[in-house]
Amino acid sequence: MGEEPRSTDAGIEIRPLYGPDDLDGFDADRDLGRPGAPPFTRGVYPTMYRGRLWTMRQYAGMGTARETNARFRYLLDHGQTGLSIAFDLPTQMGLDSDHPRAEGEVGKTGVAIDSIEDMRALLEGIPLDQVTTSMTINATAAILLLLYELVAAERGIPAEKLGGTAQNDILKEYAARGTYIYPPKPSMRLITDLFAYCRERVPRWNTISISGYHMREAGATAVQEVAFTLGNAIAYVQAALDAGMAVDDFAPRLSFFFACHMNFFEEVAKFRAARRLWARIMTERFGSSDPRSSMLRFHTQTGGATLTAQQPEINVVRTAYEALAAVLGGTQSLHTNSFDEALALPTERAAKLALRTQQVLAHETGVPDTVDPLGGSFFLESLTNEIEQRAWQYIEKIEGIGGAVAAIEAGWIQDEIHESAFRIQQGVESGDRVVVGVNKFVEEAEVPPETLRLDEAEVEAQKQRVRAFRAGRDQPAVDAALRAVGETARGTGNLLQPMKGALLAGATLGEVSDALREVFGEYRPTH
Repeated sequence: MGEEPRSTDAGIEIRPLYGPDDLDGFDADRDLGRPGAPPFTRGVYPTMYRGRLWTMRQYAGMGTARETNARFRYLLDHGQTGLSIAFDLPTQMGLDSDHPRAEGEVGKTGVAIDSIEDMRALLEGIPLDQVTTSMTINATAAILLLLYELVAAERGIPAEKLGGTAQNDILKEYAARGTYIYPPKPSMRLITDLFAYCRERVPRWNTISISGYHMREAGATAVQEVAFTLGNAIAYVQAALDAGMAVDDFAPRLSFFFACHMNFFEEVAKFRAARRLWARIMTERFGSSDPRSSMLRFHTQTGGATLTAQQPEINVVRTAYEALAAVLGGTQSLHTNSFDEALALPTERAAKLALRTQQVLAHETGVPDTVDPLGGSFFLESLTNEIEQRAWQYIEKIEGIGGAVAAIEAGWIQDEIHESAFRIQQGVESGDRVVVGVNKFVEEAEVPPETLRLDEAEVEAQKQRVRAFRAGRDQPAVDAALRAVGETARGTGNLLQPMKGALLAGATLGEVSDALREVFGEYRPTH
């Protein structure tokens, strides 16, 4: 009786043994090269972690700005090397905390930021010219970046010294996540306006983090994650070119954001394949000449969808393996999930343990001591090639539909993700896909861990703060500044300058978003 066939999560068949025959046609100089040189398969920097460890960037957002500031300081005190801000849903959707549609969501998935006053509290005591900050924000990315810049200016820190990333990736919101506000065309304008603004004002800022993470969390396979992410990236590059920008003026500041799930070698191969594909796309399709334009730099977060509410301590092990795969795959920064995140926002204890997981990996395992330690493995190189080929086939399908925007508007990408998610769930329910503690090695009587609870009094206080903020400003000046936002939106000028003027005058995030809503409308999906 033959052995049952085995395959990766993306359906790539895994043979029992790999050898030279599995790399027929493989050219080490062409397909691998050297780290720090095209096609960047082995890493984007020549010495990788020997020269500098990845940034340990723990994601945090805790209801109010002051609570989140306390968590940031706690993590920095325990060795975190970069900030990563999670915003609540109203902030992501351009709604102030006292808006009726924000009810029940204030501070639930991250921090509530309504005004410059909240941004001041969020960043109090944090050396903005010494740390880099990642902001997971999309539809309102420009507003949050401008508030960050304004607070830095109040402290005398020039914009050219600010480093960080705004996710600013709206296409994956339409495809998988849902925190969009405006239709795709004006949303793309906001993104390219931010590109142009940062080129002139905030040159160290990564203007977009093109994200496969959320599509992967929604059910996409590793192959689809690479293909759909790079398909979206092609659309952003083309939009910037269409707006009159030169490719090498903005492409070096593009960055990416991937998930790392549990199929260990597939994940390592995925990152390597993505780098090689991006180098090919940027040089062959877009004609970039600056090597930094074809260098796929990325942040990784371990898989939230792989965490289980059952036996949550097992999540520590899952996260450690995923972190190892991300590092072996060559990530530039990493967030490790806390073991209790399937239940609630992470406690301080869980967040510190997640950070310690990275520190053990960095300082005790020896993994950073050599570049691309798995490079040359018959199995890994074969898997890298297979993922690259399959992802390229998807990219060609997307281009055949008319590009990522057209594929999203037609519902094709969403359908592909939903189909993959359905197959994964079928596998879990049938038992073919083992999830320890869920469908195998189950414990009937479990003691739930202590979880973090949001203080409803803090939510009410946040609403009162934004009302008091509005009451204490020069209302005619705010009204005039918001009119300027609307006038620019009706024209073709860069939107960030009038938006900055409105925020400086005292407009709230919700009011600036509303000024754009009046002109652009709100997106309503038809699929």
